[in-house]
Amino acid sequence: MLKVGLTGGIGAGKSEVSRLLVEHGAVLIDSDRIAREVVAPGTPGLAAVVDAFGEEVLAGDGSLDRPRLGSIVFADPDKLAVLNAIVHPLVGARARELENAAADDSVVVHDVPLLTENGLAPLYDVVIVVDASPRTQLDRLVRLRGMTEEDARARMAAQATRERRREIADIVIDNDVPLDALRERVAEVWDDLVRQAREGERWTGGGRPEGAGPE
Repeated sequence: MLKVGLTGGIGAGKSEVSRLLVEHGAVLIDSDRIAREVVAPGTPGLAAVVDAFGEEVLAGDGSLDRPRLGSIVFADPDKLAVLNAIVHPLVGARARELENAAADDSVVVHDVPLLTENGLAPLYDVVIVVDASPRTQLDRLVRLRGMTEEDARARMAAQATRERRREIADIVIDNDVPLDALRERVAEVWDDLVRQAREGERWTGGGRPEGAGPE
């Protein structure tokens, strides 16, 4: 089994890259999806979030009002840390369960938005960073996700810098490109991942493939 950590700044297009990797045969473990599951109505996770932030973070149907919660925590690092302390252990436990269920020869891709921020790179055989310029990120968040520019900038600022993400990367996938070019790049990366999974090798600083982050 090859364990891959996939990350990137908000709006960089990480979800598109993960979708393309799944098309090639990757087993995807999506931390964002798990994070929603562990705070679904009736879960201990949701109860802990409400205890920490109050019932104002609940929607009318009793589910978590994620935009409301996001507007609270992304403007306050201390509150974000509280939320992370609740959710991250639950997400980690569920991710391990899913990984253990994968076949031994799988390429398992962990889609982890805060991989850099939480120092998780050592957990993976390969770390892939999906990279885009801040201008591209901002445009996608405002135009495609309907965020206000202020909210988008706050969410970007709450994450690691572009430089920090690239520092921990074994592979960087540039997503300031047309979709066809992105498809070609992901196909190249997939071939490398499959080779590594079969050979049981690990990339080291001196042997990173073309497109990898700086030494």
